[in-house]
Amino acid sequence: MPPAAVKTTLLLLLPALLAVGAFLLLPLGFILFESVYLEGRGFTLYMYLSYLSDPKFHTIFLRTLKFGLIVTGVSAILCYPASYAISRTDQHRKSLLMSIVILPLMTSPVARTYAWMVILGRFGLINQTLKSAGLIAEPLRLLYTEGAVIVGLLQLFLPLMVLNLVSAMENISPELEEAAQSLGANRWVTFFRVVIPLSADGLVMGSVLVFTGSITAYVTPAILGGTKILTLATLLQQEAVVFMNWGGATVIAVVMTVLTILLYLGVRTLRPRIA
Repeated sequence: MPPAAVKTTLLLLLPALLAVGAFLLLPLGFILFESVYLEGRGFTLYMYLSYLSDPKFHTIFLRTLKFGLIVTGVSAILCYPASYAISRTDQHRKSLLMSIVILPLMTSPVARTYAWMVILGRFGLINQTLKSAGLIAEPLRLLYTEGAVIVGLLQLFLPLMVLNLVSAMENISPELEEAAQSLGANRWVTFFRVVIPLSADGLVMGSVLVFTGSITAYVTPAILGGTKILTLATLLQQEAVVFMNWGGATVIAVVMTVLTILLYLGVRTLRPRIA
């Protein structure tokens, strides 16, 4: 690339790089600094050792990781066939279906989460339906459980997976599928050997967004999980707002950030194997 073109490219990138540095890297650096610096002690890993050796933190960390993996895995399984169908339909129907997918993203997460309380509550839609059908005598405990949180997170982040997969599948030429079928592959073999490998980039980005959203979501776990089903996000809120433990809150924030980065690196490592 000519030097003039390189200079122009750098100038065009400069505003974005400054914005990323000022609003992302600088705050992250401040959080990291606060997590390893204690007034009177200087730089120390005391807070990390304190949290990482706490059985309660282990339970909350593993629960958060479990939520993220389950929501990401179920989202991928549910969204692959739906995204394929959307990407292969005509333009008019595709616009309608994509509008339906995007519509929940235009609604407040708080409103969507409270809607699940109407469905899962003790006198909610599910319990009343089962009771009317004579299938249960007493209402089931559906709210304030891990299952309720997982269902809420799924509803919250499914559209992100669909958007990424549809975008990736639209770039796959139907002629490639026709060529595979002309060589003897049935539709299932074509889907698993052609469509999935070529849409792996969409799966990577969708998985990162869904996993990151699931482990950092606060409203849904707080409302559907209550005070007993804590996640890293709700624990961070407790430490920062309730107990005013800013050092502990920064440790949790760093753990969440590192967890997201590790997932991204892991998925990128698996990307060639998927393809």
